[in-house]
Amino acid sequence: MRCVSRDYVEAGRTRQKQRTREQLLAAARELVEHGETPRIEDAAEAAGISRTTAYRYFTSQAELLAAVFPETARASMLPDPAPDDPAERVAAVASSVVQRIEETERVQRTMLRLSLGDVPHDLPLRQGRVIPWFEEALEPLRPQLGDDGVHRLAVALRSVCGIETRVWLSDVADLDTSEVRALQLWMVDALRRRALEEPPPGEG
Repeated sequence: MRCVSRDYVEAGRTRQKQRTREQLLAAARELVEHGETPRIEDAAEAAGISRTTAYRYFTSQAELLAAVFPETARASMLPDPAPDDPAERVAAVASSVVQRIEETERVQRTMLRLSLGDVPHDLPLRQGRVIPWFEEALEPLRPQLGDDGVHRLAVALRSVCGIETRVWLSDVADLDTSEVRALQLWMVDALRRRALEEPPPGEG
């Protein structure tokens, strides 16, 4: 006998299923914006959908949150085809990261608050996705900087273009959106240039 969930997944009504999935994701996003870390059942209740149905779309809280924030699952932020010049590669990633944070600032601020709290480390909210994006962008500099240098520079680049820096620049330094963006991208380029003169400091 076939299980109900498999019959449901393999059945038709694709558009209806897509609408149901989007309702769950919209409910989860709204919960996150209000400072919560929704479980599947929380999103189901908020969306007015049964828990049984919700679990046919998402099997875990981590999977739900990854769908709410799909950029956390992206393996690369480089354009296709990717440029060869390290400066262009780093600038492309930084620009994309800063733009996404601008577009989703409210949610990003909530994610920041959640990441500072009691959130499981295996959830997307606690995963450092931007660092690997910068490491990929810095790949042409690996022979010059070494593995450790590339990683430390990627960490530094992440620190100046993330939501944390944006919050300080806008809330404390009182810069407007265009000023924040320009200064973050300037800092990214300044760090890259400095690393070519002197690699980022390592341990010891």
